[in-house]
Amino acid sequence: MSYAELASRIRVPAGFVLGAIYLIFSQPTPARLFWGGAVALAGILLRAASAGFLRKNQSLATGGPYAHTRNPLYLGTALAGTGFCIAGGRLWFFLLLAAFLAAVYWPVLQKEEAHLRKIFPEYEAYARAVPAVIPRLLPWRGAGAPPNSFDVRQYLRNREYEALLAYAAILLALWAKMTWLAR
Repeated sequence: MSYAELASRIRVPAGFVLGAIYLIFSQPTPARLFWGGAVALAGILLRAASAGFLRKNQSLATGGPYAHTRNPLYLGTALAGTGFCIAGGRLWFFLLLAAFLAAVYWPVLQKEEAHLRKIFPEYEAYARAVPAVIPRLLPWRGAGAPPNSFDVRQYLRNREYEALLAYAAILLALWAKMTWLAR
């Protein structure tokens, strides 16, 4: 088993372990919760906007957020994680998040891109024009790129609403911890 395959398998369980560590050591305050929650929400909304364009292994997503970055779901995850680091109020959370993204998400991203290169011949031209993570300012409009638009049914099929539910649960847990610590 390659490291990328291992990273892909442990991504979700490792995220739960990090989440538990986060909730134990977080020190939310009203200001941190507000600003961190706002940044995290931006990440969740980016993930939501991306999921409505993604038809896994059926067509290459190049519209919406995918016209700016090849990996808007991972960018949204990083943004949401950054927001939760802000809300948690611990500097070492940022270091832990960066290490997690580098050790787990980067190899998974590379594995997924290798897969996309195999199944979509047009991926190479897309990859040359659209950055992997940091978004380009103007949307890419490739020759022959299929017109696509956000599809709420696809958002639901991709089960991205689960990220929104997790966001709400984390905010609620942080608010409860903040309220409990204030006593």
